[in-house]
Amino acid sequence: MNSIIRPGRDEDAEGFIALIGACWAQYPGVLMDVDGEMPELRALATWYAAKGGSLWAAEAEGRIAGMIAVRPLDAGEWEICRVYVHPSLHGAALGHHLLDTAEAHAIAAGATRFKLWSDTRFDRAHAFYEKWSYVRAGAIRVLDDISHSLEFAYAKPVEGLAVLDAAAASSAERRLAAILVACVEQGAAVSWLPPLAADTARAYWRRIARDVAAGEKKLLAAWAGGVFVGTVTLDLGTPPDQRHRAEVAMLLVLPSARRKGLGRALMQRLETEAQAEDRTLLTLATRAGDPAEALFRASGWQEAGRIPGYTLSSNGAPRDTAFFWKRLGTARPSDAAP
Repeated sequence: MNSIIRPGRDEDAEGFIALIGACWAQYPGVLMDVDGEMPELRALATWYAAKGGSLWAAEAEGRIAGMIAVRPLDAGEWEICRVYVHPSLHGAALGHHLLDTAEAHAIAAGATRFKLWSDTRFDRAHAFYEKWSYVRAGAIRVLDDISHSLEFAYAKPVEGLAVLDAAAASSAERRLAAILVACVEQGAAVSWLPPLAADTARAYWRRIARDVAAGEKKLLAAWAGGVFVGTVTLDLGTPPDQRHRAEVAMLLVLPSARRKGLGRALMQRLETEAQAEDRTLLTLATRAGDPAEALFRASGWQEAGRIPGYTLSSNGAPRDTAFFWKRLGTARPSDAAP
């Protein structure tokens, strides 16, 4: 079904109300009281314009088939609002086009970060936002409405890095899996060989999210152009006699986003996070000759040695592995050995 995206108008009110009602009808217990709880729907374009925002409608075969809005908050943060696509068009990429339209408009107006809210019952929407590089952020919001709604917050920077907590790490599972699969396909120096199944990749990141929740790992993420494109992990689960040390693992940047300094930025931020945990020695291993080796050397990492044939390629050929270390700062006196 062909559709056009155009600016929303106040006279679209009935179409917007019907669209939202059709979407909410898929979820038991989600009730709609327009005049009691959402009177702004009667003149939604005017409502968003008064807040400095914008509204769009997707029209298909003479009816409103989708909608989205965006408005500025504070300090470069913009809120994505009212994201709805008629259930008959789910999977047809209309939601992607709507979100891309809203984000591009906000970025042109100076947005540096996006935020949105989604009912905890809207599982399909959560998967959509996570695919679009959003991650869970902050506490659940409680609404005093007839539906007894609870809402997740999702957010992402347009450019930059973030440390993901357990909720964010769990919500990033799909995106992290896509990055891992793409990097393995391009020969990344990690423990898998191509082709890597998406389910296998997701299972790995699910375990990492669990370790983040337990305080055993820190997970860093990088965005470029509003897309989640890179990650690195700091493993804090070292033995008691190595509490000053941490291991670096899974430095990954999407092939399409390389050569932009993201790998270096992730490693620099990781060192800062390691120091915050009073870790003064970092170690890592990488396949000898991997492009990341040059990055490590340029960043002050020292090679400790190599083990020939430590791993095997997809055709069974042996490959050497290089081990690196780097000293960071000084431990606090209270943590020093007696």
